[in-house]
Amino acid sequence: MKLLTKKLEKMLPPLGATKNQSDPLAIAKFFAPWTSWTWYATEYDPEERLFFGLVDGFKKEFGSFSLDELQGLRGPSGLRVKRDMYWEPTPSSKILSGEAR
Repeated sequence: MKLLTKKLEKMLPPLGATKNQSDPLAIAKFFAPWTSWTWYATEYDPEERLFFGLVDGFKKEFGSFSLDELQGLRGPSGLRVKRDMYWEPTPSSKILSGEAR
């Protein structure tokens, strides 16, 4: 499965574009099926292959994460990070409050 399609890439605003928004949209959702870690992308820089968004790991926080790192992660039996193909762009506040998963 391709983590970042051309369609998604076009939907994601450039890095820094949502910094003044109080509730940016999470355009894409990536998850590691062998852990509870989830990454919600709100921005993307195609040259650096770098996302910015909400990371739900040890705690929920906004930060940067790399497409290359997501593609390189491996779990048991070679499991890879997946993209939620049914994800609809969702306000970050709904993810933070637990309304969206």
